[in-house]
Amino acid sequence: MINALTVDVEDYHNLLGRNWLNREGPPTDAVVRNTHRVLELFAEHRFRGTFFVLGEVAATFPSLVRDIASQGHELGVHGYYHHQVFKLAPEAFRREVGDAKKLIEDESGLSVEGHRAPAFSIVPHTAWALDVLAEEGFRYDSSVFPIAGRRYGWPGFPLDIHRMTLASGRSLIEVPMSTVTIAGFRLPSCGGGYLRHFPGLFTRWAMRHVQRRRPVIFYMHPYEIEIHTEKPDTSALDLAAAAGARRFHRLQIRNRHTVECKLIRLLTEFRFGPLREVIAQVVPCG
Repeated sequence: MINALTVDVEDYHNLLGRNWLNREGPPTDAVVRNTHRVLELFAEHRFRGTFFVLGEVAATFPSLVRDIASQGHELGVHGYYHHQVFKLAPEAFRREVGDAKKLIEDESGLSVEGHRAPAFSIVPHTAWALDVLAEEGFRYDSSVFPIAGRRYGWPGFPLDIHRMTLASGRSLIEVPMSTVTIAGFRLPSCGGGYLRHFPGLFTRWAMRHVQRRRPVIFYMHPYEIEIHTEKPDTSALDLAAAAGARRFHRLQIRNRHTVECKLIRLLTEFRFGPLREVIAQVVPCG
């Protein structure tokens, strides 16, 4: 069984500034440096994956999109400005994903079929976004975390990759994120912050557990391998906002020094491929 190897290409410094420091600006070249390191690791282990790229990253660093494509990886859309779907009206969401799709396709020369919403923000009350994606020419989405989470989640959502018939009559393949059930609770696993916070042994156990029944959907961000990250300048913020920004930063850099070794171990022990190949294993053509 081939498991999905997916990367959400975004810049931590840009997101930290925009969401916590009231500071606008384009992505920094850290996203290029970190993504290239991820590309090197994948190349060393001869795996290809799916890179969901933010539109503003593609616009700021178009050569990065071409570098990813030139190494045989699949490209997808991760929104344009990393806006959570529930913060957008349907037409604004349509513009974001449509503009990002066109930009990435123009730079890479490849067709973009997949989408992942920032912060897994396709949840029951934003299910309308799936119709928009189908209308904009996407073949699949991988945004749903089938858990009852505090920040995201769609409790009771099916765990398997499956084709959905939408309210509009169109269809879209949904690729839910991987979870494990422990003591009756469905928990997120297999990537992202969970790769940082949990011991490597737990992640490997979770992946073996999941792939007994279905492919693992593994995900990560390039910045998670960036160890040396400066503390945010919170001098312009009030005390509460400054404390919140520092707390967020501490959480985000926690255990980053373990990520590269954990990733190499996973690349050694499991089989991976792009999401389009994983979908082809389990969903009939049509």
